[in-house]
Amino acid sequence: MTVPGSPRYRSDGGVFGEGPALIGHRGLGCGVVWGHRENTLDSFATAAGLGIAWVEADVRRTSDDVLVVAHDAAYPDGTYLADLRAEEADRRGSLRLSALLEHLPADVGLNVDLKSSIDDSVRRAPCTTAGLLGPVVEVEAARRRLMVSSFDPGALCRLRRQAPRVPLGWLTWRSFPLEAAVAGCAHMDVDVLGLHVGSLGWDPATGTVDRTAVSRTLSFVHGSGRQLLVWCPEAQPARVLVEAGTDAVVVDEVPGILGALADGAPGRSGRPDPGPVRPGE
Repeated sequence: MTVPGSPRYRSDGGVFGEGPALIGHRGLGCGVVWGHRENTLDSFATAAGLGIAWVEADVRRTSDDVLVVAHDAAYPDGTYLADLRAEEADRRGSLRLSALLEHLPADVGLNVDLKSSIDDSVRRAPCTTAGLLGPVVEVEAARRRLMVSSFDPGALCRLRRQAPRVPLGWLTWRSFPLEAAVAGCAHMDVDVLGLHVGSLGWDPATGTVDRTAVSRTLSFVHGSGRQLLVWCPEAQPARVLVEAGTDAVVVDEVPGILGALADGAPGRSGRPDPGPVRPGE
């Protein structure tokens, strides 16, 4: 169902294809997984090699307007990435977005997570993180499945004007109120609502989610012409989300999650997960 005024979907199955799609968080997962640090070429390449059809990459900018793949605003020594020139970011081991786009196989979808910097507030619009990213994703979306997500709704509005063909997703914080998230997404010109698993009744003690909340959320998100992405569940809630028809699930510890879902291994709750699922579309 698509309602008047809702974002345009691709004719071949929406943003994520036939899904449900699993998306490798920062490659193989946040932190270090299988010896590969997050947001590095090795992490992204290894995730793709395991069969993940999508990966998520955080994107920030340097002081000289180069886009790099990095989650945190500052390095461990407290130096802000936005205060450094690209050459210094290179020296510190940060991956340029251009390098990721060059080396990531074109059949792997990319969820670009736009991270606005505090000084974007005083920069000219074309030199903000969103302003720099718009032309890049407009070109890249012509050759691979791609979506830009962000916690910054203003940045998404700017991107919609700059790159109207690129799918956009609004991310909400941990345990963000569910009703406000679903209604807010329907009021915005975005294609995807990105919920943290905590908004769906996730119980860390048992590793379960509220199945009723998941079903109800999907009915309203799909009814408004949007798609649902849920980020960072463990194996057991990931299984529930996939079985319920969630369009995309962003996962950490990709090797372990894939193994648990495929083998019906116990999730955190200790209960076995039923049946195999595909790692991608």
